[in-house]
Amino acid sequence: MAEPSKVIHVRNVGHEISENDLLQLFQPFGVITKLVMLRAKNQALLQMQDISSAVNALQYYANVQPSIRGRNVYVQFSSHQELTTMDQNQGREDEPNRILLVTVHHMMYPITVDVLHQVFSPHGYVEKIVTFQKPAGFQALIQYQSRQSAVTARTTLQGRNIYDGCCQLEIQFSNLDELQVNYNNDRSRDFTNPNLPTEQKGRPSQPGYGDGGSMYGVQGSGARGGGFPQMPNAAAIAAAFGGGLPPGITGTNDRCTVLVANLNPDRIDEDKLFNLFSIYGNIVRIKLLRNKPDHSLVQMGDGFQAELAVHFLKGAMLFGKQLEVNFSKYANIIQGPDTHEYVNSNLNRFNRNAAKNYRYCCSPTKMIHLSTLPQDITEDDIINLLEDHGTIVNSKVFEMNGKKQALVMFDTEEQATEALVCKHASSLAGSIVRISFSQLQNI
Repeated sequence: MAEPSKVIHVRNVGHEISENDLLQLFQPFGVITKLVMLRAKNQALLQMQDISSAVNALQYYANVQPSIRGRNVYVQFSSHQELTTMDQNQGREDEPNRILLVTVHHMMYPITVDVLHQVFSPHGYVEKIVTFQKPAGFQALIQYQSRQSAVTARTTLQGRNIYDGCCQLEIQFSNLDELQVNYNNDRSRDFTNPNLPTEQKGRPSQPGYGDGGSMYGVQGSGARGGGFPQMPNAAAIAAAFGGGLPPGITGTNDRCTVLVANLNPDRIDEDKLFNLFSIYGNIVRIKLLRNKPDHSLVQMGDGFQAELAVHFLKGAMLFGKQLEVNFSKYANIIQGPDTHEYVNSNLNRFNRNAAKNYRYCCSPTKMIHLSTLPQDITEDDIINLLEDHGTIVNSKVFEMNGKKQALVMFDTEEQATEALVCKHASSLAGSIVRISFSQLQNI
């Protein structure tokens, strides 16, 4: 095997495979800085921003055969450590292009197509915008009508903040020729074609690596075929993850019930488990096991939500214990006197704004985000609410769309997790507080 490189060599790239298809395969692992299609050889060279991103991609695809539009492709490290101008041939890295790749750093507020259009349209006619969320952060591709407009926008906006003190723009020229947009919504927009639907009609196939769908919402005829009827939120999932899935998530699990072990039986109860697991999906019911007081069963809304919970919570610390989270052998929890029902709870998060909630799924972090707060809330009120659960390193109350919100950073992930499970859905001056983990690194 060639030594690790940030350049990945892809073989068996048929004529039906587009640049967008290859981007979908690798963008969940990090920023792609260069992509060269070697059509004559049915190959491609793709450069990640750093070696660790490329290593993560190849480790993942060592266990999962990558497939695009029913065709297996084969990936390995390239012998090149960098793609040079000669390697790229007609590939363009820093050469001006009408399509910009925009990365938004320190994203404290949600960024939509409309926000981006407002920022970029003063510099020329914007034809298309596509946004997508990856572990590396929030990114967008912005296509101008002319190359000169893109050059002007990049020169003017590089390094600027969309909002005061946050949402900093990093802009580079893309080497794509044309963006493909199939839906006009908050995540993608074709301003030249206002008649596009807002979402896919009928039952969309479950998006995933190798299912043939593009990151722009194209439904392919993929290798898996058929779609996954147990996943009614497929359209929201596609919108949240840009047509792909987070690394480590297969999207093929159909087991809805999760077994949680090594709980602290003196501190845990059903509502606290609900507060934690409802970050990853709707909760149907929860059962604490009488014969094993440190075990519980949690039934999620569908298999995809259960997979997110298992993936992101395995090994998490709560009340001094490291949680063991696995799929249960039971398909569902039978309703009884010792089960707590949540199927009709208005505290389930995924009945509204499902795409946004999927997008914010992550492992427990030191930072929590509080929303639906009273309008006269102060930082002292927030600290008084949460300080029993650990050392608060920093906090900030801010207003967005006329509503008060807050960010609070704890000393450890465990303290933040405890604050979330104990205080989510609690009442504060007549408001029901909503708490989630934030992926921001600092305030």
